[in-house]
Amino acid sequence: MSTPRTNKKNGGTPSMLPVRRNLKFRLPADRIVDWHEAGGPHIGLFMNTLSLFFPVGERFFMDSVRHYRDRITDPELKQAVTAFIGQEAMHGREHQEYNEALFAAIPQTVGMERTVARFLGFLQRHLAPSLQLSTTIALEHFTAILADALLSKPSVLEGTEPHYAALWRWHALEETEHKSVAFDVWETVMGRGPRAYVVRTGTLVFATIIFWSFATPYYLRVLRSQRRLTNLSGWRSFIRYGFTRERTLIGLVGPWADYFRPRFHPWDHDNRQYLEGMDRFTAPYQAAA
Repeated sequence: MSTPRTNKKNGGTPSMLPVRRNLKFRLPADRIVDWHEAGGPHIGLFMNTLSLFFPVGERFFMDSVRHYRDRITDPELKQAVTAFIGQEAMHGREHQEYNEALFAAIPQTVGMERTVARFLGFLQRHLAPSLQLSTTIALEHFTAILADALLSKPSVLEGTEPHYAALWRWHALEETEHKSVAFDVWETVMGRGPRAYVVRTGTLVFATIIFWSFATPYYLRVLRSQRRLTNLSGWRSFIRYGFTRERTLIGLVGPWADYFRPRFHPWDHDNRQYLEGMDRFTAPYQAAA
């Protein structure tokens, strides 16, 4: 069960204490290409493309936060860091199973994930630990606002294959639950001074450019592999979901820019209402001990 923790620094909404959950979604691999029945392949393939980034990205996040764990003295934040690492490990495991089905259906995606892994490995070899942590909090902000878009618009997952829908909802819920952990570690070790502000905001710009420079051509290559690149009805569906009806992508612009406020904290946007009933939702997917 999600519970608040008290180490929020700006006096506003308390951060949440995440919980590691060992869940298995048993995705039907034969549905990997067409699991998003309601929106059509363009929507499902876009979300499949996002999944390519998760296993390797989660490992990068875990390593960057783990580096500073011994410098955390607040017991609740230290507990939150441990749970954050546990949640990210579970996300990586389930999305790796997801990606294995994608690799079998679209072999080109194997090289895409390897390229992302090599790039993140390059960052780990050449960036200072503080810059790796700032990259993590930038990308955690990005995943948190994506998660909020998914949770606030349940129609995005309506009419889809239930196991895939459950995995995406679970991932969005846990991204919400732990959305401030890495950020709180950042503030603990770097503070809120001008230098910390410039580094964290500059990193968000850099991370956003790099992410979309990978994700956009990957998505187009995935569509081309399925002969969907020139499918006009598919693109109309993508525009409806992303920019007009559900506005899941265009709606990210405001929350993304909120990160540039000097006193920004992830829980300034209090969306904990989505975490209510989480134990009930996850109960059917509990893995055997």
